[in-house]
Amino acid sequence: MAEVHVIGQIMGATGFSESSLFCKWGIHTGAAWKLLSGVREGQTQVDTPQIGDMAYWSHPIDLHFATKGLQGWPRLHLQVWSQDSFGRCQLAGYGFCHVPSSPGTHQLDCPTWRPLGSWREQLARAFVGGGPQLLRGDAIYSGADRYRLHTAAGGTVHLELGLLLRHFDRYGVEC
Repeated sequence: MAEVHVIGQIMGATGFSESSLFCKWGIHTGAAWKLLSGVREGQTQVDTPQIGDMAYWSHPIDLHFATKGLQGWPRLHLQVWSQDSFGRCQLAGYGFCHVPSSPGTHQLDCPTWRPLGSWREQLARAFVGGGPQLLRGDAIYSGADRYRLHTAAGGTVHLELGLLLRHFDRYGVEC
């Protein structure tokens, strides 16, 4: 079987209006992919930027996959949350990006968005917190129902990923 090693980190985020940010992440693959080592999901620590508007997480990602085919190439899905002084969390943005398919080190910028909801929900978000969230997490990367959502742009999550590909030449894929 061909193998893919994904080694890197979620560097941080910029452009969010909220402070005290953290990120929940996960990786989605097709049925032909098997996770040999690493964890499929995780969460960063909370960072409150002091200088500039970059929240630094430097959260490690280390995944090792085996696959029988290219279909269902890994996608990284992200949820950025903010935490207030009372410990309450509210959604700051959803995002996803495809893991690069070429070996080497890659710098990725993943734009995020959040559902707007009705004008009442927007007003409640401004004064009370909370706000609309997706019922199904797969809507972040599947796109089937995402086009019907009214959304607002969030910030950008910055990633640094290194890819190692092994045994792809045995299956007719040039690296």
